[in-house]
Amino acid sequence: MGTDGVAEAKAYGSAGDVSGLLRAMESTDPDVREEAMDWLASATYNEDDLAVATAGAVPELTRLALEGPGHRVDLLRLLAGLAQRTDWPDEQDPAERAVADALPPLLPFADDADTDVRDAMVLLIGAAGRPDTLPLLWARLERETDPLVRAHLVTALALLEPGDGAWRHSLLTDPEPRVALAAAEDLLRTAGLPLPAPLVDHCARAFRADPHEPDITLWPQPHRVFTERLLDDAEAALRALAGGVPIAYEITGRWRDLEADVLPWALAETGEHEDRGLNQLAQLTCALPAELHARVRDHVLPCLASGAPDVRAEAVTVLARARVPVAVGETVRLVEEMPGSYGTVRAAAAVADEFGAEAVTVARAIARRMPDGHPHLVELLARFPEVALEAVDDLTALLARAGTGYPPVVVALLDRLGPAAGNAAGRALLACVTERAHSSVSAVAGLAYHRVTGDPGPALDFFREEMTAFGPSTTMEWASRLGPAAAPLLPFIEPCLTRDGGAVAALAVWRITGRTEDTLEPLARQALEWGRIYAGLTHPVHTLTEMGLLPRFAVEPLRRGVESRRRIVHDFMSGPELHADYVSRTAVRNLLETARIVD
Repeated sequence: MGTDGVAEAKAYGSAGDVSGLLRAMESTDPDVREEAMDWLASATYNEDDLAVATAGAVPELTRLALEGPGHRVDLLRLLAGLAQRTDWPDEQDPAERAVADALPPLLPFADDADTDVRDAMVLLIGAAGRPDTLPLLWARLERETDPLVRAHLVTALALLEPGDGAWRHSLLTDPEPRVALAAAEDLLRTAGLPLPAPLVDHCARAFRADPHEPDITLWPQPHRVFTERLLDDAEAALRALAGGVPIAYEITGRWRDLEADVLPWALAETGEHEDRGLNQLAQLTCALPAELHARVRDHVLPCLASGAPDVRAEAVTVLARARVPVAVGETVRLVEEMPGSYGTVRAAAAVADEFGAEAVTVARAIARRMPDGHPHLVELLARFPEVALEAVDDLTALLARAGTGYPPVVVALLDRLGPAAGNAAGRALLACVTERAHSSVSAVAGLAYHRVTGDPGPALDFFREEMTAFGPSTTMEWASRLGPAAAPLLPFIEPCLTRDGGAVAALAVWRITGRTEDTLEPLARQALEWGRIYAGLTHPVHTLTEMGLLPRFAVEPLRRGVESRRRIVHDFMSGPELHADYVSRTAVRNLLETARIVD
C-alpha cells in the first residue's frame, strides 16, 4: 500500500472509520498498520466516537492479535487499555466485559517466545480481571526468567489473588529489584496508615537498585504505583526521599510546609539545563525561609551561563524568588533581548513580586520595548503606575492592535490609573465600548471609562444590552464593578440570587447595594469550596473579608482547612510563584482573624 496506504489509514482515523482502520491493520505494510494503530490506541484516552467504536470492536481486535500480520504487542496492550478504562464518554463501560469474554483464546500468548508478547499478555490478564487465570499466572511466575515480566506477574497476581497476599513477603528480598519492588508496592497499597517504615525502606532500596519512571497507566484500580501511595503519608514520603526515591516536588505538591525538609533533594532533582525543574524550584523557593536562599542561589547561578534562553529565563526567576539582587539586572537584559518570551514574563513578575519598587528599572525596560513585548509583560506596568503614566500615550495606542492580546491588558492598566490616564485615554476607551469589537474588551473598557471619566453611561448601556440579549450570567460580575451606579441593572441580577450560581449574583448585589442579609450566605458557601484564587479576579474569601462578616457555620470548616497539613488547593501547573494553596490559606486565615462572626 505504501505512502497511499498510510494516507488512507490516516483518513480513516480522521473520519472515525473504525472498520477502515481494522482493514488497514490487515495490511502487510508495517507503516500502514502503524498509522492505523496510532488511531486505534487513542481509544484508551480520547472522548470521541472513534473511542467508543473501537471499544465495540473487541472481537475484531482479538482476531487481529491472533491472526493478523503484525503489531501483536500493540493490540494486546490496546485490549488491556480498553478493559481498564473507566471514563468513557457515555458513562458506560463498553469494553471491560467484552475483553474478559475474549480472553481465553489469547491466553497461550502468556507462554510466547517473545518477551514483549508475554509481557503484554500479562498486562491484559491483569486488566481483564478474571480470577480463573490465577493458575496460569502462578505457573508462568515459576518459569519466567525476564525480570520485568516477573515483576508484572507479581502485580497481576496481587490484583487477582483473593487472599491476604502473604506470599508477597517472600519476594521482598528477590535478587531482581523490579520483582522486589512489585511485591513491596502491592504490600504498600494494602497497608494501613501510617505506612510501615520497613516496607517503605524495601521500596526505596529496590527502586534505588533499578531507578525508572513508574508508569501509572499499566494497571487498573485498585493498583497504585508506590510513589503515589507514599504520598499519602508525609513521614513515609520523606523517608523514601532520603532513601533515594526522587519525589521532592511531589511531596511539596501534596503536603504543606515541607519545602525546607525536601530542599537538598529538590536541588539534586533540578538539573542545570532543565527549565521545567527550575520552574518547580522557583515555586518551592517562594516558601523557603530566607536563611536557605543562599543554597538555592549557589545552585542556580551557573545556569545564567546557559546557551538556552528558556533555561536562563527560568534561572533568573528562581534567583528572583531567592531575592538575589543580580536578578533585577538580568531581568532587564531579558526584557531587552527577549520581550516576547513568556520566560521573560515570569522572570519580570518574580522580580516585581520580590523587589517591589527596586524593580523599577525592569518596568522602564518594559515601557521601552512595549510594542514588541508580550502582553502579559506590559500588564506588569500596573505594579508601577508612575512608569505607566509616563507611557500612557503609547499604551493608549496599543488599544488599536485588535487580536494581539494588548487591548484587554491596556484597558486594565488605564482602569488602574483612573482619572490620571487623561482625556485621550478616555476617548480611546469609549471607542472600545461603542465599536463592540469584542464583548469582553467592551465590558472592561466600559468599566475603565467609568473610572477614568466618572461617567457610567456607556458601560450601563452596554451591560443592559448584553443582559437583555443573553441574560446576566456572563456579565453581572463585571457590571457590579460599577458599584452603586449599576443599580439600574438590579432587575436583571437580583433574580439570580434564587438560582444556581447565586454566589456571583450575591457578590454583584452586595457591590451595588451593600446588602448582606441575602448575599452573605451564598458567598460563604462558595468560600467553603476552597476554589483557587487567581490574581485580578474576585474571590468570595476576599469579598467576605471586605464585608467584615462570616457566618458561624463556615468558621470551623474554614479553620480545619487552614490547619490541614495536606494541601486543599492543588497547583497542577506548578507555576514559578507561591503555591496556590498557600495563597488561599493566607486569605482564609486573614478572613478568620478579621471578620465578625454572625449567626
